[in-house]
Order: sequence, then C-alpha cells, then structure tokens
Amino acid sequence: MKPLVSCIIPTRNGERYLGQAIESLMAQTWQPIEIIVVDDGSSDRSVAIAAGFGKAVRVASHPVANPVIARNHGMTLATGEFLGFLDQDDLWIPEKLALQMAAFDDDPTLDVCVGMIQRFTQASPQDKMTMVGPAVPGYLSVAMLARRRAFGRVGALDPVYFHSDSAEWFLRARARGIGVRLLPQTLAYHRDHDSNRSLTHGNSSRKEFLRLLKSKLDRERGCG
Repeated sequence: MKPLVSCIIPTRNGERYLGQAIESLMAQTWQPIEIIVVDDGSSDRSVAIAAGFGKAVRVASHPVANPVIARNHGMTLATGEFLGFLDQDDLWIPEKLALQMAAFDDDPTLDVCVGMIQRFTQASPQDKMTMVGPAVPGYLSVAMLARRRAFGRVGALDPVYFHSDSAEWFLRARARGIGVRLLPQTLAYHRDHDSNRSLTHGNSSRKEFLRLLKSKLDRERGCG
C-alpha cells in the first residue's frame, strides 16, 4: 500500500487565492493524500471556500493569527506518514509529490526532500502565469516533503520566527544530521502580489533573518 501524504495549508483571509492553491493539491498525480486547511482567524470567505471542496478537504480552526502555529496545528491533525506544506497563495506542480516520493523510494534513509521554487505573477487565476527571475533552491516549507519521523527528531516549526521558520527548522535539522535532498526540478510556484508578507513586512523579515544567522554563528563559536 502506498503511504499517505498529508498536505497542510494555513490560511488567514486568503479567499483571493486559496481555491487555486487547493486545486493544485487535488491535481497531484501522487495518491493517496489528505488535505488539511487550518484557518488562522479569517474574517473573509476562506473557510467557506475550503469547505466548498467537500470531503476532499478537512477544515480546522486555530484562530491565533500566526501561520507557523497553524502549520504546527495541522501537523497534529495529520495522519500521513509524510508531511507537506503549501501557503494559501502559492501552487504546487502536479508532479511535486510523485517526484519527491520517488526520491524517498530511491533512498529509504532520506528524511526530507526539497525542490526548486519559481516566483511568478498572475493577474487572475484565468490568466497566464508570468515567471519572475530564475528558479532557486527551495529550502522552505512550501517546497519540502518530510517523513513524520524528521519532525520527531528535529521538533516542530518555531513560531518565534514568524518569517524565518523554515530557515530555522532547516538549521536545526542540519545540526541533528537530518538528510535533505534537493531535486533539480521546479516543484512549487511562489506568487508575487501586493499582500506578500515579504513586501508588507520586509524590514521585520530581514531583521528576523539576521537575528537567526547571528544566533547560529554565536552557537557555532560557543561550540568551537
């Protein structure tokens, strides 16, 4: 029997793009999957949009207004052997899970698999996607697929890092000897739009990332 993959989407006021994100999960060529949408205190139609997909999508509420906590809550609800994450405004290619699961089949000791991420813009879901810049290595939750056991060893995402939770988790994973494989294919599309956190909270995002790097360097100096 093929292992179940749990796909977790945190959402907060994501009605603009949430439906398209869910559709990209439902279009996955790998099955079986379970889709969990964790509503993070939305005041728009996000819950109704997710519920509109019927039994294919499990909708949970966790109104804390922190997407990292919402991802962690989704993990507590997930029943799959493998865990993947998608943001409410991003997309997966249809073959994302199939390509990553093939990597796990090739190497049973592998704990985490990531791929490339491509930025894009799109005026509406019906319009053509316009690529922005080259694809880059995706050491982010949106491009990762991990065995559940990896989170058992590394721990959950740290909600203290509102913007850099993925980077902080991968640093912990590396310190614990977790194996990570980078695939050359573009597996996820990151949408550029006027409400991106990287744009609306750019200054605090940069400060948080620099604080994370400083903490890492301080630990390494202390160990030395």
